[in-house]
Amino acid sequence: MDYERLRHSSDSAELSAEARRPLPDRSDQAAFSRATALLEAVAGNPSTPVEDRVLLATTMPFPNILVKLSTDPDPRVRAAVAGNPNDKNWLAGRLTKDPDLDVRGAALRNPSTSWRMRLEGAQDPRTDSDTLGFLGGLGLGDDGSPRVLAAMVRRAVAGNPSAASGTLDLLVGDPDPDVSRAARSRRRL
Repeated sequence: MDYERLRHSSDSAELSAEARRPLPDRSDQAAFSRATALLEAVAGNPSTPVEDRVLLATTMPFPNILVKLSTDPDPRVRAAVAGNPNDKNWLAGRLTKDPDLDVRGAALRNPSTSWRMRLEGAQDPRTDSDTLGFLGGLGLGDDGSPRVLAAMVRRAVAGNPSAASGTLDLLVGDPDPDVSRAARSRRRL
């Protein structure tokens, strides 16, 4: 099979089979390279069934394929890319700005998302309350979060008008006095 033919194919069964074909061993560099290039063609073809594009977006570690899928017209595919732990920081960061709420939420939860992007998401009133709840819990357990950065994100969540009352209740008792003060202040509004 060749790249251009797969890129323009309208045969969804053929595209699905190619999307699910196991990759050759990496030791066979030429075959492995060719297979990943063909996957890129499959990923960018709108005739590839959405469930196969979601599968690729969820499982692929290859930036060229993830970048292609990050602009997919179906938000389920973009959300799968946003949640892929193999994302590069800049790709996850770009998806924190997606117009779809689920895509933004998945990107903000992705461990590769930068703290700057998480802070912006915590400040954004369009961020859904579940994602704000996740961001409001960063650094409170053994999640390896940098203490100061996690506290900045939690403080931003406390000031966000979209934060759920349960999240504010937790943040009122936050060990960081600035976070706790911001949550108490929001409670009074």
